[in-house]
Amino acid sequence: MTDLPAPIDAVLFDRDGTLVVDEPYNGDPARVVPMPTAHAAVELLRRSGLPLGVVSNQSGIGRGIVTREQVDAVNARLDELLGPFDVWCICPHAPEAGCDCRKPAPGLVLEAAERLGVEPGHCVVIGDIGADVGAAEAAGAMSILVPTAVTLPEEVDAAPRTVLDLLAAAELVLTAVVAGHDARGGR
Repeated sequence: MTDLPAPIDAVLFDRDGTLVVDEPYNGDPARVVPMPTAHAAVELLRRSGLPLGVVSNQSGIGRGIVTREQVDAVNARLDELLGPFDVWCICPHAPEAGCDCRKPAPGLVLEAAERLGVEPGHCVVIGDIGADVGAAEAAGAMSILVPTAVTLPEEVDAAPRTVLDLLAAAELVLTAVVAGHDARGGR
């Protein structure tokens, strides 16, 4: 595991497979189940004062499998379960659309950083697959990979930082935040 450079001004999470158990094309808020350490990780980061956002590919919208309203309802349920996130950035396009927002393109990370009023390079993206890491890199942000059963071995090998769970990711972020405060004499 490699330390994160400071400053860190925001944390952006992937949704499916990172914050919640991945239910492909989920449009049902009742099926939202947070990952095992999601609540503790989000609370730890929220107490630090960092803005928190979600950057999520939702190709089911573009494929006609779910509606934007269904995705918004799932997101609202996650806000209820983990506390409200400061920003939600969703790519509604199918993969073949060739948009600039679908991860691993940088669009969602850049949009979230702009909406939060922070530099993309001061954001940490936490996700479970290579597309999350790729989006962070493309936007000039930092990344932490939290592998799951669907994470490919080559994605783990290529990630600059890998941890076992979301709580470990939050602790890594906070270590860097504290180091940054110490180096700058506090905020």
